[in-house]
Amino acid sequence: MRNYLSSLPPDYFENLSSNYEKYNYISPDHYQKHNVKRGLRNVDGTGVVAGITQICNVHGYLLNEGERMPIDGELTYRGYSVDDIVNSCVAENRFGFEETSYLLMLGHLPNKEEFEKFNYTIGLMRSLPNYFTEDMILRVPSINIMNNLARAVLGLYSYDDRAEVQTMENNLRQSLELFARFPVIVAYAYQAKKHSYDKESLVIHFPKPELSTAENILHMIRKDSAYTPEEAHLLDVALILHTEHGGGNNSTFATRVLTSSGTDIYSSIAAAVGSLKGPKHGGANIKVVEMMADIKAHVKDWNDENEILEYLKKILTKQAGDGSGLIYGIGHAIYTLSDPRAVILRKSAEPIAIKKGRMDELMLMDNIAKLSCVAFAEVKNDNKVICPNVDFYSGFIYSMLEIPVELYTSLFAIARISGWCAHRIEELVTGGRIMRPAYKSIVPHHEYIAIDKR
Repeated sequence: MRNYLSSLPPDYFENLSSNYEKYNYISPDHYQKHNVKRGLRNVDGTGVVAGITQICNVHGYLLNEGERMPIDGELTYRGYSVDDIVNSCVAENRFGFEETSYLLMLGHLPNKEEFEKFNYTIGLMRSLPNYFTEDMILRVPSINIMNNLARAVLGLYSYDDRAEVQTMENNLRQSLELFARFPVIVAYAYQAKKHSYDKESLVIHFPKPELSTAENILHMIRKDSAYTPEEAHLLDVALILHTEHGGGNNSTFATRVLTSSGTDIYSSIAAAVGSLKGPKHGGANIKVVEMMADIKAHVKDWNDENEILEYLKKILTKQAGDGSGLIYGIGHAIYTLSDPRAVILRKSAEPIAIKKGRMDELMLMDNIAKLSCVAFAEVKNDNKVICPNVDFYSGFIYSMLEIPVELYTSLFAIARISGWCAHRIEELVTGGRIMRPAYKSIVPHHEYIAIDKR
């Protein structure tokens, strides 16, 4: 606790809070009266169109005379189906995250020569600037890896003598550097946290330029640097699926908003990291893991659908779980019948779940996914079609890879950096205007009152 607090009345901030609530209440009726698109969403749940993009398309329903018609979800990167990208990499037993990132940032699939040069460049860029690890990461550890990552991104500004140059060449150079360095920063921030907060020995492994991103992550976060090809390829698939999800998701939109002001790339990306940290965004997979631990502890028979359903209904009525009334990992703003990322992760999880003896847990998750619709219909009288989203299975996969929970959201950031950079560059090239939406003021006019008369 900060020293100055001992000089304040113990209820000072409590009183400030009470006063704020007294003078700053806004009735929900105002939003409807003034046709405010809360969360930048239309009444039917669709997003307010704020821009044009060639980077990604997220398709989850059809509109028929104003009504949503559920369909199987589709996710395309630069027009290419994410299913085709993943299936090709799996069939050829190769890593695909780097190729996917090249596609997103440059706009086309690389040929062999282009891809070799790209990987060689990324390998060279993985090393952090001299003394950066010591000064920016180890000396100021954080209990939350995402905070350390955001601070490190801002810190890179001071090590870049062309930080403010807004040419295409410089933005691409900065984008590739961030893409290459994110796994290293995250791994070192994790080791700093383990050393400072968990009192474990400090272990620092230098990145290997010849390894893929997925391999380097496992190499750097594990004390013995050991991993299997199966583990690395599974992580690579997860990275591909988290790489991009359209310009409207909160962190990508934050990137574009800041970019529209003309600020530097480090400020834009640090804002995206801060957004992704939130439990309503990138932190959601941790909530799923916590929810699953609670369900496993309270549902005795994991194969009894009636018992599972009754517990899900208790979660929705805030009688169980964390009291939020939410079944985490179920439902999505766009996808209806299915989230293609969740479908691929579920399929990818089964072989390793069988190998590790965790199929009973995976089957429990399948039952939760199936029965959540029933629970919603019975508790909330809501028959809308909902499906498990990417967060539902990603945490389970990370746990099978023995990746610590505190790294889950950071892995999302490592994956999403190429999408963020792609949107930043597109905003610089095609945006042209600073984003400035309007807020309706509803406060009446007040005559100023002198302080001695209040």
